[in-house]
Amino acid sequence: MTEVSKKITGSVEISSEIIQEAKKEIQNISQFKEKISRFSAENITDVLDIILIGAINLSASDIHIEPSKNEALLRARIDGMLQDITSFDLIVFQKVLSRIKLLSGLKLNINDRPQDGRFSVSAQQDLIEIRSSTLPAEYGESIVLRILNPKNLITLEALGLREDLLKAINKELTKPDGMIIITGPTGSGKTTTLYSFLTKTKNPENKIITIEDPIEYHLSGISQTQTHPEKGYDFASGLKSIMRQDPDVILVGEIRDLETAQIAIQAALTGHLVLTTLHTNDAAGTIARLISLGAKSANIGPAINLAIAQRLIRKVCPQCFKMKTVSDQDLEKIKKGLKNLPEAIKKKLPSITKSLQIPQSIGCHDCNSTGFRGRIGIFEAFFVNDKMEKFISTSNSIALLKEEAIKQGMITLRQDGLIKVLEKITTIEEIDRVMGEE
Repeated sequence: MTEVSKKITGSVEISSEIIQEAKKEIQNISQFKEKISRFSAENITDVLDIILIGAINLSASDIHIEPSKNEALLRARIDGMLQDITSFDLIVFQKVLSRIKLLSGLKLNINDRPQDGRFSVSAQQDLIEIRSSTLPAEYGESIVLRILNPKNLITLEALGLREDLLKAINKELTKPDGMIIITGPTGSGKTTTLYSFLTKTKNPENKIITIEDPIEYHLSGISQTQTHPEKGYDFASGLKSIMRQDPDVILVGEIRDLETAQIAIQAALTGHLVLTTLHTNDAAGTIARLISLGAKSANIGPAINLAIAQRLIRKVCPQCFKMKTVSDQDLEKIKKGLKNLPEAIKKKLPSITKSLQIPQSIGCHDCNSTGFRGRIGIFEAFFVNDKMEKFISTSNSIALLKEEAIKQGMITLRQDGLIKVLEKITTIEEIDRVMGEE
């Protein structure tokens, strides 16, 4: 299937009247649905404006419009979970589709191939980028709009890092060279973490250059470039060009192939701080993934300063959550999960006894009856010291590397999640949903 892509970007300027109304009237999904129903299908511009501003108000990351035989379903991904909003008849859907295509610079007469585009939403002082994607489906083209709201960019301190890990990462970000790799599946918050690291390294003495696919958020004081593979400008060739610009800090959106890995490793070994991402399930998998791409283990150890794995978990709704006495089953799960925790971390946690109180999600008007509102990261990280560097050069086993990292004090993803349960941030059920039950 050939992909059609256009770089033309349109702009939607939402009136201050609609914005003010939406702020007052769209606080949850039921209000969102009711607000959309008020607008006439004849004025498709207003319908799309409300869909966009309502989703932005509810902090949705994506909008999905999916046609079926008789109607089209509008859904929004909020806190990582898709939720139904409302449905349209197919006439309205076609008008919305045409409007989105026009704004995104997509071809109206192509409906049998995927198309990707972008447009921006101007909402008073905010400029929000929207990435649009259309895909042929059984009953018409499915639409997904990815909302890139700069307000979603947060500081390093707000990511959810434990105090000990935050302190260690801050130290790593002051180093003049080496590589920091963030790993995790799609939707695990890698980009947000990467940008928070980038912002932390930004100062007048540093020249920072990025190569991204695509540029998701525009940052002042940083030279950002975007790959164009069709023009021969990919991560590898872009990274070669960046090296000639004498940067201090380099951000590589993702390491996908051997050539990019080799150049990034070489940059880290020759006086540059390299920030990048990699698709692996855990921090220990970073080394095996680089080796599977063809990188030499003798170079990987000296180049990497830190490998971090992360996931996003939902936080209990502050308006409706309750505390409950831990069940025997959950108590056993917590004890088992945290048994090898370093003493310095254990001291800061409540006693794990039968009287332990943990959060329970309930559900209310404010959280759309989900029991959760907002998300936060859980993390595991290993630092490459002399001992770890030697270990990497002699073994590429993920299991053995993880075992060695834990011996050196690494807190695993599950353990970090259980710590957040004890800190009354989330529930055991949410940790099991994200990490799977052990």
